[in-house]
Amino acid sequence: MKRYCLVYGLCLCLFMGIFSCIPEAPEHKTEKDASAIVLDEDSDIIWRNFSLGRISFDDKAPHSKGSRIFRRLIPDTEVYIRQLSRIVLHTLYESPEEYIIPVHHLRFMLEDTDGVACKWGGNGEVAISCSTRHIESLFKDDDDAAKVYFEIRGVLLHELTHVYQQEPQGIGSYGTNREFRAFIEGMADAVRIANGGFHRGAYRPTGGSYMDGYLHAGYFFVWLRDYKDPEFLRKFNRSALEVVPWSFDGAVKYALGSEYHIDELWREYQRVMEEEK
Repeated sequence: MKRYCLVYGLCLCLFMGIFSCIPEAPEHKTEKDASAIVLDEDSDIIWRNFSLGRISFDDKAPHSKGSRIFRRLIPDTEVYIRQLSRIVLHTLYESPEEYIIPVHHLRFMLEDTDGVACKWGGNGEVAISCSTRHIESLFKDDDDAAKVYFEIRGVLLHELTHVYQQEPQGIGSYGTNREFRAFIEGMADAVRIANGGFHRGAYRPTGGSYMDGYLHAGYFFVWLRDYKDPEFLRKFNRSALEVVPWSFDGAVKYALGSEYHIDELWREYQRVMEEEK
């Protein structure tokens, strides 16, 4: 069983299956693009006919302030998760004809816990848990409603990517291989970034490495989509099935062509980021 979790500024791995952690999303300064990304009519029809299985909502902290805030902002959780799932699928896949990991039941929970959110499960039975404490911590007064909605949407885009993304083959696991982990978390943040889940560029990190995953890799992957190939995210996701054993360099060559090298692309990306400062 794999468990991918968002927590506050703390990283650790617990091996009950796999438990991964990342810092909470940075505070957002404006929410003007909170729900700007929607599917066009044709894409919505294509993915509306794709079976998402059963989606259930289990509020384990119904009397908490965070739960009340969530239910006020998201009055129909199942409908909302289905909408975001279709956006995630459209970002990762060209069409429902591709191989997509089947999900028979997605259980969404609100829990009175530390951290931000977790996804776990497998074999068609998956769960996502969101922390009511995290929601409450962001909500000081009614003026914060847009900020909290923006964060909930972004967190769910990240966690739903974990539900539907492909995983590298032939290189170990999330808990044993850094490349595997960087791909998984980088793609989750890339899908969030590509769909307006972070304010574009406002919290883009500089320096570091694509091997750091998360925002470092996520913004890099979206840049490759914007400036090298508009299908990059889909091809990069598919590389996890086609490139065995998987590697970043092999995946980039699969997505963009044999003349490309991951480290050269990273250096080009860093130069462009410096010029844009």
